Amino acid sequence: MPEGPELHLASLFVNRVCEGLVFSGCVEKSEVSKSPAVDFACDEYRITATSRGKEVRLTLTPIKNDDSKGKVKGVQNQEPMDVVLRFGMSGFFRFTNEDELPKHAHLRFYTNEKPRRVLSFVDARRFGSWQPNGTWQADRGPCIMFEYEDFRQNVLSNLSDKAFDRPICEALLNQKYFNGIGNYLRAEILYRLKIPPFVKARTVLEGLVPIENKKAIKEEVKPPETSHKGGVKNLKAESQDLLSLCHTVPLEVVKLGGKGYDPEKTDYSVFEAWLQCYYVDGMNSLRDHNGRTMWFKGEAGPMAPKDSKSPKAKRRIKKDDHDYTDTKKGAKKSRTDSLSKDKPVKPKTGTKRPTVPKRQKNSPEVEQTDDGKRKTRRKSSSAAPQKQNRSTKKIKAKTGQDVSTPKAKKKPNARRKSSTAEPQRKSGRIIAGSLRRNS
Repeated sequence: MPEGPELHLASLFVNRVCEGLVFSGCVEKSEVSKSPAVDFACDEYRITATSRGKEVRLTLTPIKNDDSKGKVKGVQNQEPMDVVLRFGMSGFFRFTNEDELPKHAHLRFYTNEKPRRVLSFVDARRFGSWQPNGTWQADRGPCIMFEYEDFRQNVLSNLSDKAFDRPICEALLNQKYFNGIGNYLRAEILYRLKIPPFVKARTVLEGLVPIENKKAIKEEVKPPETSHKGGVKNLKAESQDLLSLCHTVPLEVVKLGGKGYDPEKTDYSVFEAWLQCYYVDGMNSLRDHNGRTMWFKGEAGPMAPKDSKSPKAKRRIKKDDHDYTDTKKGAKKSRTDSLSKDKPVKPKTGTKRPTVPKRQKNSPEVEQTDDGKRKTRRKSSSAAPQKQNRSTKKIKAKTGQDVSTPKAKKKPNARRKSSTAEPQRKSGRIIAGSLRRNS
């Protein structure tokens, strides 16, 4: 998930690629996005970006015509517009040619040139959002990187809030006080201070003193110096506490180039080498009360969730493999193939049922009674074969040939004769015959 450093890098990326470019036309929104449409149209305008915590603000500024005394070119009365974006789980910006538009580009700004290029907000999972004519969210606190004085004061003056009754690892994700901190930053900050993640947040923060002198603040939060090898020198341990690390650790990530959310940077080896705790071999992990995975070393703390299982056994794989998805899928596929093709299942020997010989016609049938004595009885033939044998004998007697003809089938729609009708007709013939004889 993009955190404060990644959103700041995204704003730097927009300012770099849009510098000197002129954009034109309407701002397009994808049909599948649920965010509101950006009602902005102008023949010529420019785009700049700024970041604050986990938000990025795009400013669309129409270009004024010097000949028309400050009037905007093309579309009249178009005022500048701020579009505030939140990246969700997977948002980032891309700048490509129009024919190379990314698949999940949900917000698009086109340049005034041929062939056109497009600045896109790409979000595959669609958890991100934007707000036209928007402002910074009121329920988000000051930025941990660029509003450090206000950030520190906001935390230390509100320690009575019930948010600080929770474990420190969960309080660090509260954007009302720690705007810009995310999952990997909280793990790295607590690891450096050797603070168990599941201790009460108020207990950790009560001993910190607000800094009133601005000069002391500037000296404390001075960005870390880089060595001649490109690494980052550690600040003195005496000047570091939890709140100061919430400021300096994100700045280290900015200097490294981010976590991979810069679309032009595909090599994450520098960032992976910088990580000391998050997803590192030998570290422990537990799911907190919100279901987020917390990485740490040593004891979890007294407020750890009961019966919480580490997802490490299912998800953690050595870095040397470099084939996280295909390895699992390949193993599963080879297992099913071995069962279906390579190793067909054969029946075990000795499990076949013994074949029972067919009993001959009119053969005696032996059965055993309850007292254990064997009783023999002859099986009576069914009624249907007897009728068939009788009809066969009659045909043989008349023609002298051994022919067995099947019984004629009844018509399906033939009306069934009543069982009492035939005797009545027979009795009527008998009475009529007896009357003729008597006469």
